[in-house]
Amino acid sequence: MKFSTLIETLGSTVVSHSLATDSRSDLEITGVSAVEDAAPGTISYVEGDKYSRCIATTAASALILPANQKLQTQASDRGIAWIACPNPRLAFAQTIALFYQPVQPVPGIHPTAVIDPTAKIGQAVSIGAHAVIQSGVKIGDRVAVHPNVVVYPDVQIGDRTILYANCVIQERTQIGADCVIHSGAVIGSEGFGFVPTDDGWFKIQQSGYVVLEDGVEVGCNSTIDRATVGETRIGRNTKIDNLVQIGHGTKVGKNCALASQVGVSGSVQVGDRVILGGQVGVANQANIGDGVQAGAKAGIHSNVEPGEIVMGSPFLPYRQFLKASAAYSRLPEIYQLFKRLQRKFGEELKDG
Repeated sequence: MKFSTLIETLGSTVVSHSLATDSRSDLEITGVSAVEDAAPGTISYVEGDKYSRCIATTAASALILPANQKLQTQASDRGIAWIACPNPRLAFAQTIALFYQPVQPVPGIHPTAVIDPTAKIGQAVSIGAHAVIQSGVKIGDRVAVHPNVVVYPDVQIGDRTILYANCVIQERTQIGADCVIHSGAVIGSEGFGFVPTDDGWFKIQQSGYVVLEDGVEVGCNSTIDRATVGETRIGRNTKIDNLVQIGHGTKVGKNCALASQVGVSGSVQVGDRVILGGQVGVANQANIGDGVQAGAKAGIHSNVEPGEIVMGSPFLPYRQFLKASAAYSRLPEIYQLFKRLQRKFGEELKDG
């Protein structure tokens, strides 16, 4: 792809570019690459001054840069073509999509697939080898069901959704359009519900179901439990990483991001645009407000107000956490100071 064609394709994303002043910059772009290990002919990106050192060493022939004159001059001085964008990472993601598309299975049903006669299959659907589609299932148009997927009774799957190999969709689950369920994920599994009795644990049947709204993505080996009664719901365009557990009856809002190994207990309320870092744990019935960001390994044991940035376990507001962390690192020094004071003013300290 010509550099000029790339600029035209990205359109309003581009605010300026080197081609405007140097016609020699209309080189052939052969692919995309990471800036640190780029090859000639490829395009990469730099987000800001923090990575300016990469411009001095990269072998990339073109870069996507922020609207930063210093970085642009640095690239021009090295003979690197550049595009300036308000969000270089987004423009790079759009550029990747021009050079790479995921494998698209050919529509059709593999002869080894097992499909109940009551299932309703839409137009241009692909169903792979050894997939199992049980009774009452409704599958929309242009859905891809990869090999070894199991879809339990009365599941609904919206248009253009992709179910990757070996995922399991359990009974009554409702999946919207343009969702992606990655390999090993289990949607609609039984919630963890037991009542203690004198004779042991009495199992609570999980009679509810899971709803994934449009555009939800669920990573490999993640699980979303169906509710005891009612629904577990994941809001539109929410992205869930690998190895995430979401408990029964939980409601997650729109445009959230849950990183790997997040664990959300039952009956939790998560607002819109919430970001939970890796290994964040959320206790039963906690309420997390809109726009909350929780750092990796945060322990959320109670409600979090909208817009808060929290870290630590139990969680603290971000600035308070930084102060507490600084004090914690000085505990040995503080303890030694205390022992010296105790030796010098022992009786007074005891009396105090």
